[in-house]
Amino acid sequence: MGSLWLGAFVGFLITLALGWLFPGLGHLIGGFIGGFAAGLIAGGMIRGAIAGFLAGIFGGIIIAILAIIGFVAAGGFTGGVLGGLLGGLAGLWVGIVAIIFAIFGAIASIIGGFIGGLLTRGRKH
Repeated sequence: MGSLWLGAFVGFLITLALGWLFPGLGHLIGGFIGGFAAGLIAGGMIRGAIAGFLAGIFGGIIIAILAIIGFVAAGGFTGGVLGGLLGGLAGLWVGIVAIIFAIFGAIASIIGGFIGGLLTRGRKH
């Protein structure tokens, strides 16, 4: 058997990289490709789907956190303390939207992980 957590971590890194390079649609495509890689590493359909799910959720959460930090920094640099506060509120809303879209990324990761795990089904461990 492969490693579930290693697969989730590698899938998370792929999801994060593609989501960062191509915001929006890149997160869905990155989720699918990251889930696929997670499924290949985890081995097995169910383990691949779980690793893909974990990779997709972790990727969505990190992207939401980076969005909040980015808005706070941009608001703080341009408007001082009040700008940082308003930037934080804007970042919070963008983070909530990112978490909602992370659900779709997690679904794409589950599908990718399931397919990746399906390919490893006949492999001897």
